[in-house]
Amino acid sequence: MAQAVLRIGPLPADALDAAQVFYAEWVPKARLSLQSEALSLALVINSGEFQGEGWIHSAIQELARAFSVKRVNALIGGDDAAIAATLAYLERAPGVTGQCFQLGSAPVEEGAG
Repeated sequence: MAQAVLRIGPLPADALDAAQVFYAEWVPKARLSLQSEALSLALVINSGEFQGEGWIHSAIQELARAFSVKRVNALIGGDDAAIAATLAYLERAPGVTGQCFQLGSAPVEEGAG
């Protein structure tokens, strides 16, 4: 298995509450995923509200250090197309780990239709 994807459910808007829920509910699931055959883990956080929150960046970096043989990255926000494009990029980027990608909408290709 090359890349596991963990889709994080809604988190509270308050940074302290969000961090508490993330560490209590989602970090154990991330660790389980990283103990599997997966070579990397992408955490998809549906809310774009956490773009400037230091706690999420620290959490991803700590997971990446703890499982340094594997890769750990986060995708924050974005629509389905942007998430799919970023996941595809991460599949082809073996040196990228410990990063948080703030996503918007994927660009629409000209002439697509």
